[in-house]
Amino acid sequence: MKELKYLNKYLYKYRLNLISGFIIIIFARILLLYTPGLIRNSINVIENFISNPESSINDLQNELVMNVFLILAAAVSAGIFTFLTRQTIINVSRYIEFDLKNEIFNQYQHLSISFYKKNKTGDLINRISEDVSRVRMYFGPAIMYSLNTVVLIIITLIYMYRQSPELTFFTVTPLPILSITIYKLSSVINLRSKKVQESLSKLSSFTQEIFTGIQLIKSYAVESKISKEFNRISNESKQKQVSLVKMQALFLPLMILLIGFSNLLVIYVGGKQYLEGEISNIGIIAEFIIYVNMLTWPVASIGWITSIVQQAAASQKRINAFLKQKSEIINIENGNFHLRGNINFRDVDFIYPKSKINSLKNINFNLHSGKSLGLIGKTGSGKSTLIKLLTRTFNATNGEIMFDNINSKDFNLQSLRNQIGVIPQDSFLFSDTILNNIRFGNESAKLSEIEKVCKIAEIHEEIINFENDYNTLLGERGLNLSGGQKQRLCIARALIKKPKILVLDDCLSALDNKTEIKIVKNLKEYLQKTTLIISSHKISSVKNLNQIIVLNEGKIIQSGHHQKLINENGYYKNIFLKQSSEK
Repeated sequence: MKELKYLNKYLYKYRLNLISGFIIIIFARILLLYTPGLIRNSINVIENFISNPESSINDLQNELVMNVFLILAAAVSAGIFTFLTRQTIINVSRYIEFDLKNEIFNQYQHLSISFYKKNKTGDLINRISEDVSRVRMYFGPAIMYSLNTVVLIIITLIYMYRQSPELTFFTVTPLPILSITIYKLSSVINLRSKKVQESLSKLSSFTQEIFTGIQLIKSYAVESKISKEFNRISNESKQKQVSLVKMQALFLPLMILLIGFSNLLVIYVGGKQYLEGEISNIGIIAEFIIYVNMLTWPVASIGWITSIVQQAAASQKRINAFLKQKSEIINIENGNFHLRGNINFRDVDFIYPKSKINSLKNINFNLHSGKSLGLIGKTGSGKSTLIKLLTRTFNATNGEIMFDNINSKDFNLQSLRNQIGVIPQDSFLFSDTILNNIRFGNESAKLSEIEKVCKIAEIHEEIINFENDYNTLLGERGLNLSGGQKQRLCIARALIKKPKILVLDDCLSALDNKTEIKIVKNLKEYLQKTTLIISSHKISSVKNLNQIIVLNEGKIIQSGHHQKLINENGYYKNIFLKQSSEK
């Protein structure tokens, strides 16, 4: 239970609802337990009438009608109170589920990118869905049935003991056996349920991957091979499902068996006591049979509740481990500064924490507001890492990154990132309209503004040729667009943000030279007061920028403008000559 202590704050938050539910449970159980006494009384009235034929038939009818009315009234009242119980306690579990999911989601938002590199997406989704659902069962059914069981057992035993202590002992004897058996059975069911969930997760992941890569599968003509693998995974899932169902099939018959055994004990022991005169009337036996059936599920639920608590504790342990993680990027709440766009890297080093790769070494450069910078270098030279440091996706291992002579660590993250527009290498688009995908950068943007940035990104003409132009619905990750179209939409999305610093991280790779040159020219004209950084493998993307830095193995090996760099022997000139000859 120590893992579940974390959730006590929610119990305290909704304490009034829980206390109300507990009080309602007491009233509901008292009303429900009023019924067996009325049934006993009715049987006794009939027994007395049979043994005394001279009694008035009208008195018998009147008393039986009154008892029937009271039984119905007690049952209806108990039902209403039971409904109110669920409206209080079960609703609390939903409120807590909502609060906990929001807490987990907020934690997702605050953690740094390195966390996502270390954890699988499926596991993160599982924590906010499956794990939270199991924790909700602890707050809802587990608490409600626990309170219900405790109250019912106490009140019922008091009622039973007052009628016959000996018969009470024989009546409750099988119930602990029932509870233990249900607990053992529930444990096995839970274990097999976990295996079923794992197999379903594996099947879902496999299916999702296949649908995502269906174009590749068809182009390689490996449909039959994929089908065989799918059948194998499906059969594994089916076998685990069947194994679970077989165990679940024992649950109800086992309960019925033990209920029947308890009833037989009541009839045998009660009948014997009645014949020996230890019980004054036969109605007590009927009353005890009703008590047995009332107690059976609450007692059996003890094992089920224990199993729920175990699952909730295991799930909360996973959630706690995640919630306790701290982001490597510490946010400054009051660091809201207005950027002019000056950037200064001072002796910056960066080593990736997990791989220990020294990605950047002693990086120094100045970039003034409104100027442009090109980053050139082969794959793995450190270009993308430098951009990640710029947006504080990571913190520099050594050195300082300054914006307008203010250390980037002194900025509020949201304030800093709101003023920087980044177009990443991987063009990610949402399954939404083109209009909403571009408005992601600025929700209040007008259509005229969106059309303007799309013209700068050289995508407007293609959009208006779509059937629904800007209201065209995109497939998952922009599946119905070409690579170049996705890149240009991402450029438009960054431009609509009106950033003080715009960064293009090798996002022109899918474009032809003509379109690429047009876009770079458009950007320079449109962003005269905006600091522009372009990372690329192609000289054509950066040659017209104010300053160019050449990176190799994390170090700056050359820097200057285009004309200066092609006039000196080195990496830049070699790449320029090679790409010029290829063109």
